[in-house]
Amino acid sequence: MVNNESGVNLAILGATGNVGRKFLEVLEEKNFPIKNLKLLASKKSAGTKVKFKEKEYTVELATKDSFNGIDLVLASAGGTISKELVPHAVKSGAVVVDNSSAYRMDPDVPLVVAGVNNHDLKKHKGIIANPNCTTAQLMPPLKVLQDLAGLKRVIVSTYQSVSGAGKAAMDELTEQSKNILQGKDVACNVSTNRKFAFNVIPHIDVFSDDGYTKEEIKVINESRKILGLPNLKITCTAVRVPVYIGHSESVNVEFEKQISRDDIVRALRAMPLIEIIDDPSSEKYPMAIDIAGTDPVYVGRIREDKSNPNTFNLWIVADNLRIGAALNAVRIAEVLLKESLLLSKKN
Repeated sequence: MVNNESGVNLAILGATGNVGRKFLEVLEEKNFPIKNLKLLASKKSAGTKVKFKEKEYTVELATKDSFNGIDLVLASAGGTISKELVPHAVKSGAVVVDNSSAYRMDPDVPLVVAGVNNHDLKKHKGIIANPNCTTAQLMPPLKVLQDLAGLKRVIVSTYQSVSGAGKAAMDELTEQSKNILQGKDVACNVSTNRKFAFNVIPHIDVFSDDGYTKEEIKVINESRKILGLPNLKITCTAVRVPVYIGHSESVNVEFEKQISRDDIVRALRAMPLIEIIDDPSSEKYPMAIDIAGTDPVYVGRIREDKSNPNTFNLWIVADNLRIGAALNAVRIAEVLLKESLLLSKKN
């Protein structure tokens, strides 16, 4: 059993990516107890030097034998790599918090937003799934509202930053913006034939036969699983916008019970993960450009939907690289450590 005194033998899978580097940033901020640290990545990134707590580490090639002696793995290397390597990590005795979509809907794998459904962590069999970034920031407010008055129907429209598509997408937004402003030709590599710059793209991930994208389906299915509401009426339209960091969501919630705006504000304020910025008279509301690099899920524009009884609109904004990925994974790791849920199968 691993405890705070001895520290954790920790591996980061996908250490050189956007989320992998954010893992390191959050681990250092929180002074997470690490005994030994191993950084793992693809052949392309192996050999890269990365600094953590004033010490330089060399990134190693991730293989099935990389996890001997490891207690905990924070993984963000994509679904294909997770499917290939995570079982080997678990077999070696590690607990894996996986940021990919590989295990999210597996009925034997808990899908967790720390502070929302921590109780599900006790059910883990070596793998814990971190939800899609869009789902992760949606869950704290919806959990509060479900407990307050019951969710009857939820309509989500997202405004997602390009960081959700990786560092290459962020770089492409920069280059496209420069070239458009200078009247030059614009290359679309990450976004294929669609420009990120000065554009709004109602298409994230691939389309399914029913016209929904995989991103939209993730929000629907993951929300139901995390909230324990398999029959929740929820729909989503996911949109990419030319913002570097920070996802925004327009959310329309119909309740089972009658409540007031004051009831909603009071309940949301009581949730530690949430910060309310909602003062129309002073034109104060959450914006992605203001919240990048911060931890809370911000909620504003809370108002009654005049078109339907017991229905309210909310505007939800968060740093998708933190609450939607690295921060949530590290928070999960903290709970695992505190609750003695990191159990070595090697003993």
